[in-house]
Amino acid sequence: MKRIISILLVLMLLLPACALAELRRGDSGEEVRALALLVRGTAHIQKEDFWGNRSLLASLAAGDIFAEAYAMPGSGAMRSDVVAVESCTVLLMDVERVLSRCTNSCAFHARLTENLFALLAEKNRILARKVDYLAQRTTRQRLLVYLSEQAQRAGSAEFTIPFNRQQLADFLSVERSAMSAELSRMQAEGLLETERSHFRLK
Repeated sequence: MKRIISILLVLMLLLPACALAELRRGDSGEEVRALALLVRGTAHIQKEDFWGNRSLLASLAAGDIFAEAYAMPGSGAMRSDVVAVESCTVLLMDVERVLSRCTNSCAFHARLTENLFALLAEKNRILARKVDYLAQRTTRQRLLVYLSEQAQRAGSAEFTIPFNRQQLADFLSVERSAMSAELSRMQAEGLLETERSHFRLK
């Protein structure tokens, strides 16, 4: 949260380069050609193919950035949808203007650049973890790797994930029925307890 505040303080000085957008629950953002920062709320980045099969690429919380790969001129429009899980406020930034050093070479602008790079580095770590999940060959292996990491991030064997069952299946790129059956087997084997989005590993 401190990082968000630091960024927003600088952006107050760069208002021509920024715009706020509001999304209500269930809304899907319009075509994005800017670096976007989720200021408030939660959202999912998802993609559907021609036949309507959905892949959930990421879960976003306040302080997360997205559309960074499409922010520079010539990079094209974002090829996935950002869907609000709850009411959201999004800050859209003209990345060329934001990253251009101001004539005063102010400390705030330097801090903004540092924070944006830190956010990008965290985004890359998240993508690397997603690759790790998908590298697993079976539904059980994907679940084990994902749930183990969630426990480590929570610092506890008991935690709540940001997905319902269908969303988790979409995120791990597995069939929901197969995933639910695997979770039932894992629960019967005493590996975990689960109710909806809440888990306790044993």
